[in-house]
Amino acid sequence: MRQSLQNLVGDLDRELLREHRFDTELFGELTAIQHESGILHGDRPISPFLRPYFLAESKYAAIKNAAASLAKAFGALTSAALENDAIMDELGMSEKERLWARLETGYSHVSVTSRLDTFLTEDGFAFLEYNGETPAGVGDQAALERLYSHIPTVRRFLTENEHHYPQPHVSLIHSLDQAYRESGGQKEKPNIAIIDWAGVATGAEFEILRDFFESRDYRTKICTPEELDYAGGVLTAGDFAIDVFYKRVIIHEFLDRFDEEHPVFKACTDGAVCMANSFRSKIPHKKSSFAILTDERYQGLFDAGQLEAIGQHVPWTRTVKYGKTTYLGKDVDLVEFIRNERHRFVLKPNDDYGGKGIKFGWETSESDWDEAIEHALGEPYVVQERVPVEKTDIPVFADGEARMESLTVDFDPFLFCGVVEGGMVRLASGSLVNITQGGGETALAILKGF
Repeated sequence: MRQSLQNLVGDLDRELLREHRFDTELFGELTAIQHESGILHGDRPISPFLRPYFLAESKYAAIKNAAASLAKAFGALTSAALENDAIMDELGMSEKERLWARLETGYSHVSVTSRLDTFLTEDGFAFLEYNGETPAGVGDQAALERLYSHIPTVRRFLTENEHHYPQPHVSLIHSLDQAYRESGGQKEKPNIAIIDWAGVATGAEFEILRDFFESRDYRTKICTPEELDYAGGVLTAGDFAIDVFYKRVIIHEFLDRFDEEHPVFKACTDGAVCMANSFRSKIPHKKSSFAILTDERYQGLFDAGQLEAIGQHVPWTRTVKYGKTTYLGKDVDLVEFIRNERHRFVLKPNDDYGGKGIKFGWETSESDWDEAIEHALGEPYVVQERVPVEKTDIPVFADGEARMESLTVDFDPFLFCGVVEGGMVRLASGSLVNITQGGGETALAILKGF
């Protein structure tokens, strides 16, 4: 009888600890590789692990299928919002966000590159958030693969077990090129600009992606919104003509600083640049999009396949406001309900990142939960039902020793024009699994035959 995946990986973990428990030389080498390869958040190495995360091929296939349905649902939601200001209101879109979202993109997909934040359970999975506008981590997989290839025990395991490593960075360049051509681009190899603020903590990934793009003969420049100019139908950064604007800057941060006089607005208005993701991606990116997905009032927006995926894999979510809503088919007073049932719910800002502002009801006192609800009523917030979370045992090295730790897993599949390729695997000790808040990341390996 074939070993279960859990037992197979458990044997690997025990071997890693036997061979490397006090292997400070190896730990130093792994840390140095992370600095050299850009596996960093700011200047902090983010992978203190001794192996990749192994996902069964069957579960990966199920996630891919469900995520593809969700991507189509987000497309339907976006189309409806562009035609209906009541949906824009429900999403919490500002007037400025609506104006910029209505700029034509030239291509069919709302998000050329996106990410679904996902919790795995023993018998399933749930999609908790959608990063539809500027997902980080696409460049990490290849660098993490190289990191773990440095460990002989891991190399032996991978040689003995049929597997594959997803290649999201390859799908990224293909999808950027596809969007460029769909929007009318004619160059054989368009110039790509990676745009974000100077000094962001994810800057090391930009260098990884630039080097990869250029290895495929796409001239690439990392630059900031302040460096851009537009004249004669060409968006530029200095003397670099931009064909594809790979947007990593956060939309609401950009709109806080700039208005319709910015070169990007003019270039997008003229259709002079392919921007991915466009300002339109803010629509599904709002966490309140999950309130629309799970509210019976909006079921008419989605087809049967999309509704099935929503019903199975999206937790009940609502915008926090006074009034009646439904929960499991019953009418409830929303504020009173979530106040009395805090152990069931988490509060999240409608449009923020890095784990900021999140409150877990089951980890919060009654008085602090009441205070959090009052805050959420005054700001754009959503409440979401708690999802069971899977923990995994994985060997971690720190302070000169490797040891097993039981960590929460956040598996975040990347989508490229609606198709999954790989994902970001984040691990942390608590309920909040986020790199910004000190979490770690490891490579993803798909084990075949499971």
